[in-house]
Amino acid sequence: MHCIKWKVICGALALAALTQCATLNAQVAGTLPVTVEDSSGAAISGATVANDAGKVLGKTSDTGTVTVECATPCTVHVTASGFKEQTLALNGSTTVRLELASEVEQVTVTAYRTPMGELESPATTRLLAEQALQQMPAVTLDGKLRMLPGVETFRRSSSLVANPSSQGVSLRGLGSTSASRTLVTADDVPLNDPLGSWIHWQEQPELAIKSVQLVRGGASDLYGSSAIGGVVNMIPVRPTGDALEVSTTYGGQGTFDESMMAQGKRGAYGALIAGGLIGTDGYIQEAAAQRGPVDQPSNVHSQNALIDLEREAGGLRLFARSSGYQDSRHNGTILQYNKTRLVRYATGADWTGANAATVGLRLYGSRERYQQTFTGVSNVGTSFGLPSCTYRCGESLTKYSLVPDNELGGALHWNQPLGAGLVLVSGADVHDVRVWDREQSYGSSTTLTNLRDHQRDSAAYVEAMWIRKGWTLTASGRMDWFQNYDGRSLTYSGGAWVPSATQPTHRDERPFDPRIGISRKLGEHWAVSMSGFRAFRSPSPNELYRTTTVGSQTTRPNFSLLSERATGGEAGIASERPWGTVRASYFFTEVSRPIVAVSNSATLLTRQNLGRIESRGISVDYELNPLRWLFADGGYQYARATVAHSSQDNGNWIPEVARNMATLNVRAYKPSLGTVSLNSRLSGRMFDDDLNSTNLLLHGYFRLDAYASHEFGSRFEVFGSGENLLDRSIEISKTGGAAATATTGSGRVGRIGVLVRLGAKGR
Repeated sequence: MHCIKWKVICGALALAALTQCATLNAQVAGTLPVTVEDSSGAAISGATVANDAGKVLGKTSDTGTVTVECATPCTVHVTASGFKEQTLALNGSTTVRLELASEVEQVTVTAYRTPMGELESPATTRLLAEQALQQMPAVTLDGKLRMLPGVETFRRSSSLVANPSSQGVSLRGLGSTSASRTLVTADDVPLNDPLGSWIHWQEQPELAIKSVQLVRGGASDLYGSSAIGGVVNMIPVRPTGDALEVSTTYGGQGTFDESMMAQGKRGAYGALIAGGLIGTDGYIQEAAAQRGPVDQPSNVHSQNALIDLEREAGGLRLFARSSGYQDSRHNGTILQYNKTRLVRYATGADWTGANAATVGLRLYGSRERYQQTFTGVSNVGTSFGLPSCTYRCGESLTKYSLVPDNELGGALHWNQPLGAGLVLVSGADVHDVRVWDREQSYGSSTTLTNLRDHQRDSAAYVEAMWIRKGWTLTASGRMDWFQNYDGRSLTYSGGAWVPSATQPTHRDERPFDPRIGISRKLGEHWAVSMSGFRAFRSPSPNELYRTTTVGSQTTRPNFSLLSERATGGEAGIASERPWGTVRASYFFTEVSRPIVAVSNSATLLTRQNLGRIESRGISVDYELNPLRWLFADGGYQYARATVAHSSQDNGNWIPEVARNMATLNVRAYKPSLGTVSLNSRLSGRMFDDDLNSTNLLLHGYFRLDAYASHEFGSRFEVFGSGENLLDRSIEISKTGGAAATATTGSGRVGRIGVLVRLGAKGR
C-alpha cells in the first residue's frame, strides 16, 4: 500500500511539473493589437485577420487597427482588397504592411505615378493583362485595344492595312487627325512617331508585352504633350528565368504572325531577346461598286526585334534596351506605298529605398527613315489604255517624300512618402525632335523642296497625394516650355537651293497644366470621385509642314499652328466586390484651338486652329468574374462630341467620332477543355468630314470575333481565331464630293496557330 501511495504522489508531482513547464513556455490566450498599413504607411480599413482554420478574428477600423484574441505565438493571415495576402506569427502588438496586388499597382502607377487601390483612384483606368492580350482574336495591338469601350483610331481600319497617318488614338470622343490626342508609352518611354505623332502598332514584339494600361482623361500634368485624351502604357516582360516561347499563326488573306521570345537569368543579371514577323496580303479596301484597274490590296509586311539587358541587386535595377522596326506597305493602288525604318534605344535605372521611396531615370532616343508616295486617281483610262473603264482608271504620281528624323529625351521621377498617408511626387523631363523633309512634287513642273524643323519640350512637375480615413486627395501641376525653332524651307530653282517664299515660324509656348482629384470610399465596397484637369498638345512637324493626300482629298499644312489646350474633368462612382468591379463616370473635355482639317472645297482641306470643340458624355466599365471559370468585361460610352465655337461648322459632329460605342468580351476556361472567348463591338454612325455631309456619313456596325485554345500539357498550345464572324461590311472612310468614294473593312478572316513554351513561363 505504501508503495502504491508513493507512486500516486510521484505521478501527481510529475504531472504538476509538466503543467508548470508548459505554462512557462506558452501564454494564456489574450488580446493582441494589430495595425495594417500600405507601403506608404497609410492605414488600410476593412483588412481581414483570420487564423489557419479560416476563422475571421477581426477586421480593421478606419484607423487600420484591430484587436484579436489568440494564444501566442499564433499564425494569422491578413488580407485586404487590392493587396497581396500576408501570413505571419503574432507574439505581441504588430504592424503589418501589405503590398499592392500587381495588376492594381500597374494601373494606378500610370494614372498618378504612385500606387493606389481601385477605389482610391479618381481617374478611370483599365488594364489588358497578359492573359487577355493573348486570348483576343485581333492580330495587332490596336485591334485588341478596340475591345475597350471608347477606344478608336482616327479611322476604323486595322493597322494591318491602314496608312500610318490614320493611326492616331482617339479617347473620350475627342477624335484625332493623323496626330494622336493620346500619348502611348512603353516603360515610360514615348512611342508616338516623332514626325506625325501617329502610332506604329506593330513595333513592339507581342510576346514581350506583359500588359497594357489605359488611363482616360487629361494627364498632361505628369506626361506633357499629347496626353489630352489619356495615356496608353505598355508594361514589358522582364527577364526572370530561363525560358523560350515561340508562336506561329497563319490564316485568311495570307495573314501571318510569327513571334519568338527567349530570356535567361544568372544571379543579378538577366537578358531578353524577342522578335516577330507580321504581314498580310490584304484586301481591296475600295467599295466593290467603285473599284477600277488602279485598285490593289492594301497590305503590310513588317519585322520587329528587341533586346533587353538588366542587372538587379538590392533595391537597384539597371537596364539597357534596344529595338528595331521596319515595314513596307502598299496603300491600295499601284503607285501608293510607304516604308518605315525605326530604331529605338533606352537605358535607365529604378531604385527603391527606405520607407518606399523610389527614383526612376530614363534616357532614350530614336532614329527613323520614313518614305511615302502620293498619287492622283482619275476616271480617265489613258494610263492603262482601257476605254471601257468607268471608275478609277488612271493614276499619276503627285509627290514623293523622304523624311529622316531623330529624337532624344530623358526623364527623372522621384516618389517620396512623407509620413502616414502623404506622398510627394516630382520630376523633370526633356524631349527633343529634329526632322528633315525632302519632297519631290510632280505635275506640270517638277518641284524639289528641302525642309528642316527642330522641336523641344522641357518640363518639370510636382504632385502631392494624401490618403486618410477613406479620403484620397491629389493635386499636381506641370510647367512645359515648348519650342519650335531653327526651321528652314528651301526650294531647288535655277540649279541651286534657294529659300522658299514662306519660312517656318519660331514658336515659344509655356503652358501650365494642373490637375486635382478627390475620392471618398463609402464603406468597404463603394467610392465616389471627382477630378479636373488642363492639358495640351503641341502641333507635330507633319501638321506644320507636310501636304498629304487621302483618296481625292489633299490636306495642306499650316506654319502658324498653335498648341491645343484642353480643360476637362469627370465625376464617377465605383464598386468593387469579390466577383468584379463596376465604374460609371460623367466626363467632359473642351479643347481650345483644336488642330483640324477644315474643308475649303470637296477636294482641298487646310489644317487650322479651330475655335473650340467639346466632348461630353458618360462611360460605364465593368470586369466581372461571376463563376470561377467565367469572365466578362466591357462597357459603354456615350459621347456628344461637337464643334462648340467656330467661324464655321458650329454645332457639327467631330469627324470620325461615334456617339455610341459598346463592347462585351466573354471568356470561359476549364483545364480539361481549354479557353473559348467571344469579343463583340458595337459602334454608332459618324461623319467623315467637318461639314457633316450626308453623303459622307459612315453607318454604324456590329462586329463579332471569337478565339479558342487548348493546352496539351504545359508546353504546347493550339489556338484559332475568327474576326468579323458575321461577315459585315464595315465602312472605314468616305471622300470626295457628291460622288463620294468609300473604303470598307475586311470581311470574315480566320487564323490558326500554335504556341510552344520551354522552361519557366517567366512573366
